Amino acid sequence: MTRDEHSIGEMVNLSKADGTQGVRQHTVDEESAGQRIDNYLAKVLKGVPKSHLYRILRSGEVRVNSKRVDATYRIEDGDKIRIPPIRTTAPTETNSPGMKVAPRFEEAVIFEDDAMLALNKPAGMAVHGGSGISRGVIEQLRMERPHAKLLELVHRLDKETSGVLMVAKKRSALVSLHDMMRANRMDKRYLMLVHGHWTEKKKRVTLTLQKHVTDNGERKVTVEEEGQLSETIFHLRKNLGDFSLLEAQLITGRTHQLRVQLSHLGFPIAGDDKYGDFALNKQLQKRGLKRMFLHSAQTVIKHPVSGERLELCAPLPKELESFLRRLDTENTNA
Repeated sequence: MTRDEHSIGEMVNLSKADGTQGVRQHTVDEESAGQRIDNYLAKVLKGVPKSHLYRILRSGEVRVNSKRVDATYRIEDGDKIRIPPIRTTAPTETNSPGMKVAPRFEEAVIFEDDAMLALNKPAGMAVHGGSGISRGVIEQLRMERPHAKLLELVHRLDKETSGVLMVAKKRSALVSLHDMMRANRMDKRYLMLVHGHWTEKKKRVTLTLQKHVTDNGERKVTVEEEGQLSETIFHLRKNLGDFSLLEAQLITGRTHQLRVQLSHLGFPIAGDDKYGDFALNKQLQKRGLKRMFLHSAQTVIKHPVSGERLELCAPLPKELESFLRRLDTENTNA
């Protein structure tokens, strides 16, 4: 075996006593092909800040097939990647191979096979780490399944949104699912409780949305003419006094799409701490609603390998179900 023929993750030089890894040569396999080089490095160099990864890319210390590449380069099967000597953190629960991790998502799995899995993501957990979050759903899954060849998010859900979250276990499945998303060949349905009396049984909403980053680094979306087109079909499920239970069918999948559209229309989602009615949210907390009432209830797709129809369903969480019952009782007794 030559120096460049080491499989993915194997080190050419041994680690030094101070934790600095020697020069490593990785050969990209089929499952890793298609990733951006910065994401690949973040996965194989656990504990190294992303700012440092971008620095060694800009400086040319990382080479692919002996050539410099930028952070957006997508690696290909058979690529030879040179990773320079780099100091990593001491082994922790997130990067120690011998550390046993208590499973958090075994009961949340609603579908799994060799190509993909789908979870009923709990509210309050980000889908990935970053911005002060050390571990999200995908990092937790990788820790629970250290021998998995590939675990990649197919899409995102907001931290406070619960429900169907898809994860690819094969590169081919990830590519296929992304193609479906771009071609609008997924039927994704959400349930949300909004403040206000919604009257239309079916309403198609199209608005142009613009993303911004505030001075404190917070991501926010507003309705602006120069933004990207967003489209949703809303269905009225039930009126509950001052509130309405809606089902949303996503046509596009813009950042914070449902939250911004509904707020703009004057029907803020109950419990939404970014685009909602803050005074109302405080009242709702006293009445038992401690989170945003937004749930990804169902996603219907063709299986990325077999092509068979796949219906992924996540039941409404108990805390949201009980709050609906409370509202229904109050409305009946009013």
